[in-house]
Amino acid sequence: MKAMGTDPRILSLAAEVAISPEQNVPVILLKLKEIINNTPFGSSELKKVKQDIYCYDLIRYCLLVLSQDCSRIQGGWTTISQLTQILSHCCVGLEPGEDAEEFYNELLPSAAENFLVLGRQLQTCFINAAKGEEKDALLHFFEIVTDSLFWLLGGHVQLIQNVLRSDHFLHLLQTDNVQVGSTVMTMLQNILQISSGDLLRIEGKTLHSILDEVVFKLLSTPSPVIRSTATRLLLLMAESHQEILILLRLSACYKGLRSLLNKQEPGTEFSQELRQLIGLLSPKVYQEVEEQKLHQAACLIQAYWKGFQTRKRLKKLPSAVITLQRSFRSKRTKMLLKLSRQKEEEDRRLQLQLQRQRAMRLSRELRLSMLEIVHPGQVEKHNREIEEKSALIIQKHWRGYRERKNFCQQRPSLVEYKAAVTLQRAGSEVSGVINRELHSQAQERLQHYFMGRALEERAQQHREALTARINTNIEQLMKAPSLKEAEGKEPELFLSRSRPVAAKAKQAHLNTLKHIQAPWWKKLGEEARDEIDIPKDELSIELGTLFIGGTKPP
Repeated sequence: MKAMGTDPRILSLAAEVAISPEQNVPVILLKLKEIINNTPFGSSELKKVKQDIYCYDLIRYCLLVLSQDCSRIQGGWTTISQLTQILSHCCVGLEPGEDAEEFYNELLPSAAENFLVLGRQLQTCFINAAKGEEKDALLHFFEIVTDSLFWLLGGHVQLIQNVLRSDHFLHLLQTDNVQVGSTVMTMLQNILQISSGDLLRIEGKTLHSILDEVVFKLLSTPSPVIRSTATRLLLLMAESHQEILILLRLSACYKGLRSLLNKQEPGTEFSQELRQLIGLLSPKVYQEVEEQKLHQAACLIQAYWKGFQTRKRLKKLPSAVITLQRSFRSKRTKMLLKLSRQKEEEDRRLQLQLQRQRAMRLSRELRLSMLEIVHPGQVEKHNREIEEKSALIIQKHWRGYRERKNFCQQRPSLVEYKAAVTLQRAGSEVSGVINRELHSQAQERLQHYFMGRALEERAQQHREALTARINTNIEQLMKAPSLKEAEGKEPELFLSRSRPVAAKAKQAHLNTLKHIQAPWWKKLGEEARDEIDIPKDELSIELGTLFIGGTKPP
């Protein structure tokens, strides 16, 4: 997806690349350098230009050109070296947006690997070149490529591990040429100054290979330039990482390194760095390094332990907070309950006080009203009666209070007395007279129980009769016709509580008679049947001659 508001120069250049032949594409891409150089460095406009270049895949075109054979590219190493500069400048400071994963995981590692491959090709061409001018040109192109690689690594430090692990970089470092070797070691020194921690993240075999090559160049190369660069590089590695210093001091591969360094010619340009390196490899410094290492290990263990304790406390923090909240809420609830009780007691006390005042006021009003009613000659007698009643009331309350107090004081003694009586009763032998008395009492209680049981049974029978009568009334009412359909004396059947019972009995009697008078052959195979419907005329026959309690004859 193309970005909105694209720079017309980028748009025109992308269109020209799309329609041009393959051999002309590298020369066309060189126009990007002029566009980048004419844009202010660090400005938002430059970021927009880089985004446009990336959106139109011009960076990928540069990678494709760099991966081709240099002999097929128009302009040769001049074009290639300039394209490396363009590619590194476009990748540094670029914000890829939605394609960030592809940019960081594929495009950047591919660009770094292409730079290393171009460096090896230039190294081979430089070694095989015969003319001095050609060598100078190739060395210049090699320096441009290494500078472009360093610029790319400075903007994307995550690529340093990829470069240090690469076999192409190790082959570049293992060259015997002074100029190429110096350039590569200078680049390695600059890389470690940017991020020295990546050196320990590579494999041990690769790290040993790099150290072996640096030590070899320091001890066996006659060139002071190589030796000076190797000394600075080795000093930087030893000062930055104690693991490398211990490796140089204790490893069997580097045994005698300190003595060989002492034999180096004094008075050279790098003698100061050399003395610093020899001082680091001395036993005293090594002991200090060991102590420092132990101190750092102790600090690391303390940090892990403190972190563990802190995480443990943090895990317990929610439960502690909950406990604290629960305790605070319980305390607050108790305090509020205490305050409410105090308030209730205060209200009760005020209410009692008001009641007393109201009672006193009513008593005084009553006395005044009584004084108005009583004859003047009877006032003294009336006051005497009131005083006697008041004295009796006071005495009654005082005696009650005194007896309750005495009872509370004597209660333990009473309990002990009852316990003693119980123990004595259980321990003493019961006489025959007492047994007869107990037997007679038991008989009386049993007789009383059976009498009460008979009364209870009669009451239960009465309740059952009432229930049956209520059920009969309900059934009669359910079968009775409505008031509009009632004829004759049907409503009179429900005037008395006995009429529905009599009607039900009459109906049951007629059903039984009709069943008895039926022929025998009609009774064969018959089961007990429900009620037989009786005509109302037959049901009313002789009902008037039946005595119905609770009614009077008309």
